[in-house]
Amino acid sequence: MKSPFNWRRTVLGLAAAGLIGQCSAFSFGAEDAVVIAPPALDETTQAHSEIAVFAGGCFWGVQGVFQHVKGVKKAVSGYAGGAANTARYERVSEGDTGHAESVEVTFDPTQVSYGTLLQIYFSVAHNPTELNRQGPDSGTQYRSAIFVENSEQQRVAQAYIAQLDAAHSFNKPIVTKLETYNGFYPAEEEHQDFLTEHPTYPYIVINDLPKVAQLKQLYPNRYQEKPVLVKAGM
Repeated sequence: MKSPFNWRRTVLGLAAAGLIGQCSAFSFGAEDAVVIAPPALDETTQAHSEIAVFAGGCFWGVQGVFQHVKGVKKAVSGYAGGAANTARYERVSEGDTGHAESVEVTFDPTQVSYGTLLQIYFSVAHNPTELNRQGPDSGTQYRSAIFVENSEQQRVAQAYIAQLDAAHSFNKPIVTKLETYNGFYPAEEEHQDFLTEHPTYPYIVINDLPKVAQLKQLYPNRYQEKPVLVKAGM
């Protein structure tokens, strides 16, 4: 199968070849975050550790956002939705594996609730009204999806999507799908902490750094300046 056109690899390739020198060389960019109400229904738990898996386009930016959220212990870029033997970047990029670029977020529910993570996910981390694409990237591997870990996450996420749609929080219906969690596969090392390690890459500057800035602006009480990095814990 022919690989779909991938703006991300194109931008990085042009940058590496010295053919672009500044971000304004491309007109696409991060969309403004949307201010939305918190979920009316949230999870109730006494646990101090829980996992949530979110897919919302390129995992670089989604990981970068959640690494700056207080109460998040770890945010790992990877793949979910497909089989173990196809959980590789180049293979997933072909768009026919069932995988979505995803981020596994390990968090402390006593510090940040699952509902709050959902609010940040829908508001800042990505645009939940784009079908099988995010910004410059297109294909099912960039779909908007929540891989629910249990029935409680399913209940909270489903209720929140209905709440946001009923309130017309976005100018189009939410297309985010709730998918059954069937495994998460960490991405290659070079994709971990990518936003922090490559803050001047054109793709990061245009598409992802604005998300972190919007997190800080809209959710100052949830924002932590120092990101929780994957490689720091290796």
